[in-house]
Formats: sequence, structure tokens, C-alpha cells
Amino acid sequence: MAEIGKNLTKAKELLDQGDLVAIPTETVYGLAGDALNVKAVIKIFQVKNRPQFDPLIVHVTNLVQAKELVESFPAKAEKLASKFWPGPLTLLLKKKDIIPDLVTSGMDTVGIRCPDHPLTQSLLQSLSFPLAAPSANPLVMLVQQDPIM
Repeated sequence: MAEIGKNLTKAKELLDQGDLVAIPTETVYGLAGDALNVKAVIKIFQVKNRPQFDPLIVHVTNLVQAKELVESFPAKAEKLASKFWPGPLTLLLKKKDIIPDLVTSGMDTVGIRCPDHPLTQSLLQSLSFPLAAPSANPLVMLVQQDPIM
């Protein structure tokens, strides 16, 4: 059964268990799971009825975390991230092996984003992993303002 609220402790608990939560960003709501946990990523594809050839965006809390997930962070990308993160900018960079191929649909690049929503930032800061999250529509119709789970 779905719960609606802003309980970050509960959201963290669910994510730590490999479950999914809805998160707000500055542009859309996302259906999020542990980006490094293949079982959680599979759940995202199943719940969304999303084809596995459609890669997911990985959400991070900051530039430092983003750099841990990619082979390199070119100077131009770092300049963009420094100017526009947190915010609605997704950077496509060569991924490290820590990112499961399922997240990237087998590509060697990953979309990385640092969302600018205080609730999602607080949640990301409490986690030891980034979140994979496509938009939650049409699931968003089931939740209210600022859902976290």
C-alpha cells in the first residue's frame, strides 16, 4: 500500500531495503530507487512498465558524489555543474562500472543530475547511494504535493 508524506526517515528505510519512493524535483516527480541496486532498478522498470532500453537518470546530492560515479568529469561539464547544480541540468558522462548496465541500458554513459528540491536534497544527503529515477507520470496522479513515499 502506498503512503503519502514527507517522512524522510521512512523514505530512507524503504530505499535502504531496495524499495521505491516518489521524489519531487524542481521540474517533475520521480519514481526513485537505489541506482546501484539492480533489484531496485528492475522494480522501477516494472512499476513504470518502462522498456529496459530506455535509460534512467541518476540523481546525486552534489558534484563530489557525481564524480564518484563517472570515469572523468571534463572541465566544461564541471563548469556547467558548478553554475546550474542543483537544478534541472542532466550531464551525460562516461560511467564507472559501479553503475549497473541496466541503469544505462547497456550504454557506457550515464545521465547525472543534482535536483534542486529541499526535500529530495535532504533525502539524498541521508543516503549512501545515488537514486535512479525516471519521471513518475502517470503515477504522479496518485500522489499529493511533495510526496516522498
